[in-house]
Amino acid sequence: MSEATPWKYDPIAVSSESTVVAEYVPEAKNGASYQSEVDLEREFIRLLQSQAYEYLPITSDTQLVANLRAQLEALNSIAFSDGEWKRFFSERVAGANDGIAEKTARIQEDHVQLLRRDDGSVKNITLIDKQNIHNNRLQVINQYETPQGDGGGNYANRYDVTVLVNGLPMVHVELKRRGVDIREAFNQIDRYQRDSFWAGSGLFEFVQLFVISNGTLTKYYSNTTRRQHLSETAGAKRVRKTSNSFEFTSWWSDAQNKPITDLSAFAKTFFAKHALLNILTRYCVLTADKMLLVMRPYQIVATEKIMQKIEISTNYKQLGTIAGSGYVWHTTGSGKTLTSFKAAQLASKLPSVDKVLFVVDRKDLDYQTMREYDRFEKGAANSNTSTAVLKKQLEDPGARIIITTIQKLATFIGANKGHNIYNGHVVIIFDECHRSQFGDMHLAITKAFKRYNLFGFTGTPIFATNSGSGGNPHLKTTGQAFGEKLHTYTIVDAITDKNVLPFRIDYVNTVKVGTVVDKQVAAIDTETALLAPERISNIVAYTREHFDQKTKRAEGYTLGEKRVRGFNALFATASINAARTYYQQFQSQQKNLPSDRRLKIGLIFSYGANDSVEDGALEEEGFDTSALSTDARSFLETAIQDYNATFGTSFDTSADRFQNYYKDLSLKLKQREIDLVIVVNMFLTGFDATTLNTLFVDKNLRAHGLIQAYSRTNRILNSVKTYGNIVSFRDLEEQTNDAIALFGNKDAGGVVLLKPYDEYYSDYAEKVTELLAAFPLGVPIIGEAAQKEFIALFSAILRLQNILTSFDEFTDNEILRERQNQDYRSVYLDLYSDFRKSKDPEKEQINDDIVFEIELIKQVEINVDYILMLVHKYRAERGDGDDKEIRAEITRAVDASPSLRNKKDLIEDFVDSLSADGEIDQEWRAFIIAKRESELNAIIEDENLRPDETRIFMETAFRDGQILTTGTGITNVLPPTSRFSRTGGHGERKQSVIAKLSAFFERFFSLSSHETSYDQ
Repeated sequence: MSEATPWKYDPIAVSSESTVVAEYVPEAKNGASYQSEVDLEREFIRLLQSQAYEYLPITSDTQLVANLRAQLEALNSIAFSDGEWKRFFSERVAGANDGIAEKTARIQEDHVQLLRRDDGSVKNITLIDKQNIHNNRLQVINQYETPQGDGGGNYANRYDVTVLVNGLPMVHVELKRRGVDIREAFNQIDRYQRDSFWAGSGLFEFVQLFVISNGTLTKYYSNTTRRQHLSETAGAKRVRKTSNSFEFTSWWSDAQNKPITDLSAFAKTFFAKHALLNILTRYCVLTADKMLLVMRPYQIVATEKIMQKIEISTNYKQLGTIAGSGYVWHTTGSGKTLTSFKAAQLASKLPSVDKVLFVVDRKDLDYQTMREYDRFEKGAANSNTSTAVLKKQLEDPGARIIITTIQKLATFIGANKGHNIYNGHVVIIFDECHRSQFGDMHLAITKAFKRYNLFGFTGTPIFATNSGSGGNPHLKTTGQAFGEKLHTYTIVDAITDKNVLPFRIDYVNTVKVGTVVDKQVAAIDTETALLAPERISNIVAYTREHFDQKTKRAEGYTLGEKRVRGFNALFATASINAARTYYQQFQSQQKNLPSDRRLKIGLIFSYGANDSVEDGALEEEGFDTSALSTDARSFLETAIQDYNATFGTSFDTSADRFQNYYKDLSLKLKQREIDLVIVVNMFLTGFDATTLNTLFVDKNLRAHGLIQAYSRTNRILNSVKTYGNIVSFRDLEEQTNDAIALFGNKDAGGVVLLKPYDEYYSDYAEKVTELLAAFPLGVPIIGEAAQKEFIALFSAILRLQNILTSFDEFTDNEILRERQNQDYRSVYLDLYSDFRKSKDPEKEQINDDIVFEIELIKQVEINVDYILMLVHKYRAERGDGDDKEIRAEITRAVDASPSLRNKKDLIEDFVDSLSADGEIDQEWRAFIIAKRESELNAIIEDENLRPDETRIFMETAFRDGQILTTGTGITNVLPPTSRFSRTGGHGERKQSVIAKLSAFFERFFSLSSHETSYDQ
């Protein structure tokens, strides 16, 4: 390429080996003038062409299919006959009943398809070459148009830029002009997925990755981002789409974790041919639930560093030495299991490697990691229940990846001197490689195995400053045990990237007992003083009083298939004795409360449960309850019986049942079915539950133990959960600041901890004052500019309110009264509805620069129970006439609710139909069943649908929480029609029916907890 070529660029430390650039140095900006979306798109395509992407002027389905045929012929050195192509395309590519999940599986797992040739022979056809990625051809198209109606989408759509790999659309880029919120690009892709990606031949359902950009900010995510994360939180098989998954989009960066956000820089790095093809073929993971996870740059860097280390140490004969090993420091919550899985998976495929051992430290982690690995790839890892099973697996050539505990591995080594496996090339990966790997077991492993690579993953490494004084002087730090640090991604990096949440810490000094510790007084006496009855009683009273506020129980969100209110919490205590005392006090304070007002509380502990040990780590707890004192075990037994009574289970403290109790308790935490679990050390390390947002602490914590415990609360879930809440009943401020500095940097506090209350409140007060002055209630907001200004202002207030509600100081200091809040939410939702209603393609740009915080509106959702309570009040108080105030309150509440607005007529009709003295709940249920039946009958009659098939179809939709618009179910509903009918095409008719049934489903689905099914 000559110097004169205008689109020449220099690679920045790019090699064919590294997917992520080592360091990206931004170029000087010279674009001072306004850049339209068209200009941005043109510049982006020019950059792709400069990287040998072929530009194609394709704008229709026919052209797309013809190009796909040509590309697959070139890749596979074959010429299809017309009959062969028609057969192969319809059976092996397009698949009439296949959706995104099936097409993703085809690319990720089944990329070689069989072609039945005209002569009866069979030939393999590769859709994407994963062995030699540079055999794949990359093309770029733009402004691809989908028609509306028969064979087309619900609406005519025009897509920005799409990258084709061997003719298949695999990466779609949605652009907005500079200054526009990129969430609008995210919302637009959501609309495309709903309205038109399935149209025509459905080839756009092959898109694996989406990229959204406004030129200045650019992010990427997988095609199942939204479904995967919600499914993960609830263990649900089917999950309805919600708007809250923008939180799971990812930044691209260089190997130093510096984000590459500008579109041109993103194009030169992420879209470098080898980088993009590596991501598509190596660094995506299709889980057992058919959810596609795309790795983040720091995960890819760590994986490639491990692979390079294995290769170099093999070539340079460094196996079995510290030079052939290393550790990865990726902060807690950043997805270490996915990184370790991918490293294990790729290592197990290397010809030189005989086994990959994934070593964990505790049975619960063994169970959890096994389940995680199993979710990534069913049967990829073999877990073992005993040393005998471990021995069998080590001798089985088919068992490539083995998950075991360090204790079992050490037992195996002790009992099997001179075993053949010690001479094999074994890659040993340690999960959470702190403390426990530094002792005799570590020495036993490194002594027994002769040709190993040792890799450790940790969120909290042991440095010289936080190492203990005891033990082997040569194995005191992570570096001494595992060798060089291969990659770092600190808590500061993760919070900056919004991959985990910051913390908000309350130090609550309830009773000044034991806060000033006399160095001469034994620690045990201090702990005794801290267990003074008055102090414990005050702490429990404070926890109960503030529990709803801290865990946001007034607010709702979607978790899997259900709507839940608020989050849940752990209560960390200093000892078994303290845990028991707290449990008793909670029981005592709650015993006279009605059951629906009691917190559901669990308790768990086992042996070794004491305060943090010398180096700041948390003492590990296993499952051996036999080591407990008789008294402690008896108390635990009683607490488990309480749990059994609450949840209808049958656990106890015997070995297996106690382990099953742990598993059930952890699942109830993840699914938000339990409110608070009192622990000593269990659940404070290695446990993830996205619904956990609060940790109450009455325990000394420091260094890595502190970060581990705090990090239980900061997993991302949705836009409602904006930080992890720590409520400390001890003065841990110095320990917190030291730990953040140690595992972040000296200035990390400003990133890791939330700003003070006053900063948020002054911002809130300023914005509410502006709202009340500029947009008084009752005065219409005229003109698009004013409407956009209101939306932006009220969105900002919603975000600030969401943060402020869990500050104690905010109580009674809200400036907007509840009624004002409802009325403003109603105006906001009216505008949301108006902006989304426009079907005129000329007006599509109208909502380019508007992002609605609908998930934050939903969190204060008025549910049917609340409305029925108002109805009850209305009937009780109206006497002979109507109570206009309560009637107005019902209307206002419905208008302010996103899910009840389209049911307003139902609710008003119900209020009018009320009997004088019937059971309101029963009357509501009967009313809804009758309405649902009559409205469905009207749709069946209007559209001439098959009645029985339609009822079965809708019954399935209500059961599964979604309407399936592909497959035979919807086809069976339609009456037989000619594709050439004068009354409209088959596809147009089908879309009309889907639209009506979808509206019917949305209208009645959220009322499902108050109704019964069709067959009752």
